[in-house]
Amino acid sequence: MNLHMLALGFPQGMEWVVILVVGVLLFGRRLPEIARSLGKSIVEFKKGIKDVRDDIEDHTRLEPPSTPRIEQPPPSSTPSNSSKDKPAGVV
Repeated sequence: MNLHMLALGFPQGMEWVVILVVGVLLFGRRLPEIARSLGKSIVEFKKGIKDVRDDIEDHTRLEPPSTPRIEQPPPSSTPSNSSKDKPAGVV
């Protein structure tokens, strides 16, 4: 398969140079500000991800995994034939 077919629509080689030159011409003075704010937002994002991971780790460490338990009444040792156990109308 041809490599150009796989990268259809993506800029290559000289196209990146043209995009870079246009970007520098448009945002030349503001480029350091843009890079700085982008760096700060990446750092904030990483801190947020770390906080979420720490919260999940703390939560799983503090609480043991709960397994649903089915509690059954203890078996009675003597079967009772009293009328109290029978529903009304049953003889």
